[in-house]
Amino acid sequence: MLFSYTVNMSETIINKVAESGLISLDLENYYPKGEVIVFDLKDYLFMGLILKEKDFREALKNTDWEKYRDKYTALTCTADAIVPMWAYMLVVSYLQPVVKDVIVGDEKELHRTLFLKNIAQIKTEEFADKRIVIKGCGELPVGEFAYAEITKLLRPVVKSIMYGEPCSTVPVYKAATVKGA
Repeated sequence: MLFSYTVNMSETIINKVAESGLISLDLENYYPKGEVIVFDLKDYLFMGLILKEKDFREALKNTDWEKYRDKYTALTCTADAIVPMWAYMLVVSYLQPVVKDVIVGDEKELHRTLFLKNIAQIKTEEFADKRIVIKGCGELPVGEFAYAEITKLLRPVVKSIMYGEPCSTVPVYKAATVKGA
């Protein structure tokens, strides 16, 4: 037995996702890019534990700061030592002219700080009264903090926030509608 079917060529395929007015926002686009380096104060301490001011200042003067040029730098002390606040300030005074950015903390804190700075650059007015889908899956490890931050940033201006993909979303936020408007 043979089956036959006819296709009505006047019917067009409609992309309902495209017509939905959803705007997809991929946080991977705000993922920090650039080389990261760590400046560990431990390497400048006497016996890895004690900061001797004169020796510390001399060691900083003799440091090759060019290896930090145009890099994101995490300034930390991995030794269990008491380091005076001015020591961090002094190192930053040497790093700041050559690095892209420096934070006090480890690489994970540096990544988080840079990611949050990138998200903060988003122009929220571009998303005013829009329906936004925050992309959920990707190649890069986007942390929970980034999803929370984008929600805080966009919630005051958008119509709705969803998580996932335009074809399969989880509602996160929907602005209240005013009756009679």
